[in-house]
Amino acid sequence: MEQRPELRLEADIPVRVWGMDAEGRPFFQSASAGNISSHGAMLSRINHGLKPGEVIGVQYGEKKARFRVVWVVDGGLVRKIEAGVEILDNQQNPWEELTPNDPTMQQPRGKNKRRFVRHKMLFPIEISFEDSRRPHMQTSATDIGGRGCYVETLIPLSTGIKTLIAFWIDSEKIKTTGVVRASDPGVGMGIEFTALDNTVQHRLQQYLDKMDEGLGSRESAKGATSTD
Repeated sequence: MEQRPELRLEADIPVRVWGMDAEGRPFFQSASAGNISSHGAMLSRINHGLKPGEVIGVQYGEKKARFRVVWVVDGGLVRKIEAGVEILDNQQNPWEELTPNDPTMQQPRGKNKRRFVRHKMLFPIEISFEDSRRPHMQTSATDIGGRGCYVETLIPLSTGIKTLIAFWIDSEKIKTTGVVRASDPGVGMGIEFTALDNTVQHRLQQYLDKMDEGLGSRESAKGATSTD
């Protein structure tokens, strides 16, 4: 029998799943997650074929994260397509409150150790290109830190494409170049900021830290009000 390094909880929770299927078509559907842990889960009732190695999005309640498909099997008429998924590094476990107290959560996973903490929030940015004929994009990053961001989109740019990025810190507009480092079809893309000096990187990180603290305080206040 396989010996898993993390604790798992037998459960059957409703989730939303999206990404690109095995035929290269975007999909978005309801599904179920079971055998959940701090590092992954087994998804079932998937109506679309999936490919191992692909990145998909999974949402539980209001929380969502990106996962990599590890294995795929045919679960039959009831369970349909089943897939084992593993959470990507630096993603927050969307069902964290349901999983057992897992000591492996205290250990850094993988080799990707970011210098700056990434904050999961909607942060407006502009994406443009040196070629003025290409359309500009007014969008929002869904997680961002001093060195880069992730933008959710069904049709991400290809890895290696260079971009121009603009955003605001208070009343100052910051401009930098960027390069697409991760491209997950049907899910989104990761962009590295390539021309921010250390001072601006730290200013951005401090600005994001304060924003996140403010959002957390407002959520706590709402929770306290709702229980009064």
